[in-house]
Amino acid sequence: MKKYVLPTILLAGIIIFAVLAGNGAISTKDIITVISGGGSDTQRLILYKVRLPRIFAAAGCGAALSVAGFLLQGSLDNRIVSPGILGINNGAGLFVLLSALLFPFNVGFKCLMAFAGALLVTVFVSILSVKTGMSKTSVVLSGVAVSAIITSVIDLIISIKPETVADKVAFQIGGFANTQYQIVIFAFPLILIAIVTALITAPSMDVLKLGDEIAHGLGLGVKAYRCLCVLIAAILAGAAISMGGLLGFVGLIIPNCVRMIHKGKSRGSMALCILYGAAFLVLCDTLSRVIVFPYELPCGLLLSVVGAPFLIWILVKNKKRLGTD
Repeated sequence: MKKYVLPTILLAGIIIFAVLAGNGAISTKDIITVISGGGSDTQRLILYKVRLPRIFAAAGCGAALSVAGFLLQGSLDNRIVSPGILGINNGAGLFVLLSALLFPFNVGFKCLMAFAGALLVTVFVSILSVKTGMSKTSVVLSGVAVSAIITSVIDLIISIKPETVADKVAFQIGGFANTQYQIVIFAFPLILIAIVTALITAPSMDVLKLGDEIAHGLGLGVKAYRCLCVLIAAILAGAAISMGGLLGFVGLIIPNCVRMIHKGKSRGSMALCILYGAAFLVLCDTLSRVIVFPYELPCGLLLSVVGAPFLIWILVKNKKRLGTD
């Protein structure tokens, strides 16, 4: 249990920092006053209807995308796979835009459409990968190709119907400036159910690490478990994108970092992904709104600054494995 103490303290500390980090509308002193039971109606509205939902959304997205990345990397045995690289995030984002066009005021439908988009893109990338050999390289290239196509469609929709998103830049890069309280309430149960399912079935991931033949000999339905991992990852990515837009790199960075510091069972690694993923994204979101105050950077911009060099480092580190498969 000691290995969970540090990330838990880190997450709690970052959340407290995110709650208290003030701006012109409501300062740290005002936040403390509201928490103590005082403050004006406007200050209470900002804290309970804007800032806290934003923090919860960032924490939920961080945990969801981190676990999704861990599941995809483990089930496909590829350390550079993530929901963003495979195009799953873009698929969810495309269907979120479609839901905004068809049912602009239906929050529940937005989450369901995000999940449907994530799942459809995952299935399509898997089929395309099988057609091209199902190597680690072909999986990544298939995801990149599909992601590029979907990105073009997203750009087209936003150009023609800019009213589909409140802030098209924030949606395309990813951020929580326009997080809706209702969407957080709807998405969180989906994330919770998916993560609990992933934790319950985590021992199967340990068996899968032994290789497909050995795992099958030990009684694991390899194909069925891989499909389950993909399904859970699609649910997590869809729920996350419905709250935070097209966030990238979280599902790449956190699982790889966790594997560096934890060599134990998959269930423990998933738990650490939840804690570190939530802490990482809440920190990025908080920095994005205070680092250039009174302006605000999209959270996804900070993720790209960190994630792109990290991806290059992973590619260089695993060049032998990636080049031969």
